[in-house]
Amino acid sequence: MAWPEDDAPDRGRPGRGREGGIVKGLWGEFKAFALGGNMLDLALGFIIGTAFATVVDSLAGDVIMQFVAAVAGQPDFTQLVWTLNGAEIRYGAFITVIVNFLLLALVLFGLVKLLKKVGLGNFRAQGSHECPYCKEFVAIDATKCKWCTADIEPGQMDDEDAVEIATQQRIAE
Repeated sequence: MAWPEDDAPDRGRPGRGREGGIVKGLWGEFKAFALGGNMLDLALGFIIGTAFATVVDSLAGDVIMQFVAAVAGQPDFTQLVWTLNGAEIRYGAFITVIVNFLLLALVLFGLVKLLKKVGLGNFRAQGSHECPYCKEFVAIDATKCKWCTADIEPGQMDDEDAVEIATQQRIAE
């Protein structure tokens, strides 16, 4: 008699019975974790960040540092060396890395400011503070406690955030 696959008795075959259910359950949990919103967002952010860092590195090395070369006479500072007891201290390479880092930080700062001004991206305040009434933690920019529904003062925020919250409150009313 031929058994349907689902009704076949477990005869000690690997992947069948209880062990197969555990592996299948772990695989399902792993897929949910790996393809879940946070992990996928993190992976995409890492990939985009790596590509963006390459673009900014090219901007720094191929464009801006060439202006430095025009002024200082050399394309970067890696040739600057200080010798002490036969050991070379390559402070010029360190200066070049610092300049590249500062350029990357400046470009990222400008990009975030531009995206915030245009209204793209999720730039909500991060963190939480305690509701003075029920002592539960709520978002730092919350104006109403989600637990006791009391009106509360938002935590520390930028002037831009305060204007945005006031606008959202007017729209809600």
